[in-house]
Amino acid sequence: MADYNVMELMICTAARELEDGASVGVGTGAPCAAAMLAQKLYSPSLTILFEAGGAAPLIPEMPISVGDSRTTWKAIMASGMCEIMETACRGLLDYTFLGGAQIDMYGNLNSTRIGPDHQKPKVRFPGSGGANDFASFCWRMMVMTPQDPKRFAEKCQFITTPGWLEGGDSRAKSGLPLGAGPYKIITNMAVMDFEPESKRMRIIAINPGYSEKDVQDNCGFELLKAKNIVENKPPTVEELTILREQVDPYRYVIGR
Repeated sequence: MADYNVMELMICTAARELEDGASVGVGTGAPCAAAMLAQKLYSPSLTILFEAGGAAPLIPEMPISVGDSRTTWKAIMASGMCEIMETACRGLLDYTFLGGAQIDMYGNLNSTRIGPDHQKPKVRFPGSGGANDFASFCWRMMVMTPQDPKRFAEKCQFITTPGWLEGGDSRAKSGLPLGAGPYKIITNMAVMDFEPESKRMRIIAINPGYSEKDVQDNCGFELLKAKNIVENKPPTVEELTILREQVDPYRYVIGR
């Protein structure tokens, strides 16, 4: 079995979700690494878009920001944020990868603040950026994040990015596109999706070295469980070689 770290595991797991011919809106860091790995190994026709304007690049190496010139290398378009968000609004983006300081059982994300006072919070985070737009209009939202009870909170102290809101049909009633919403949560311990009716987070796969109890103990709310929970496959030698030698040779992301 190949040796790998937590970040490499999450990136390889996420890359397998992006099928050939799909489109994905990404930022920098781990989501970009997953999209690059998918494009190089599994999905050569994957269309990658960055919120700053790069559309369908063939990224030569890891960019350091969404405005890095590498995000437009051999791209079909070097535009701007308005054009990319309008593309999402028109329903042309299949996936997006997002993250935040908190995530609740319905996939809502908080990347704004911790504390009840919005003007004087205990902690102030960067805010939405393009996350609210991507989550609202891309068809499938995925989250890559380490798992712990503080991050996986029973209730987000602020909802920066809409998930399934209050569950059930509450997202559809809000006016957001029917059928779009959180898809999968990829952590160091497991992969979760959302039960179709209640829209509550549920375990569907466990990563090597962890148990269902580990996953639940590191979550601040009760997780549902799929009927058949499988063991997630570890990264392959081929995945790790491409990730380390072509995608992130300077270990900007996988060296964290």
